[in-house]
Amino acid sequence: MKKFKEEDLILYLYKDCTPKQSAEIEDALEIDLDLANRLQVLRRTIQQLDKLKLKSPSKHSIKAILKHAANGSGR
Repeated sequence: MKKFKEEDLILYLYKDCTPKQSAEIEDALEIDLDLANRLQVLRRTIQQLDKLKLKSPSKHSIKAILKHAANGSGR
């Protein structure tokens, strides 16, 4: 049986994989309990991430980053 990476499962959850890959995952889900559990964990993780309220960085942080980039530091 084919092994699926997390990336494959994420593409599946976002309906962003090929029809062939989607069918392969669905077939595997019928017989592979571990795969079904991994998919469920990813599904819950995505749901939790979607609920997060993200904050913008402070103006001070943005200024520091822009200053650092303008100085060409790190070269």
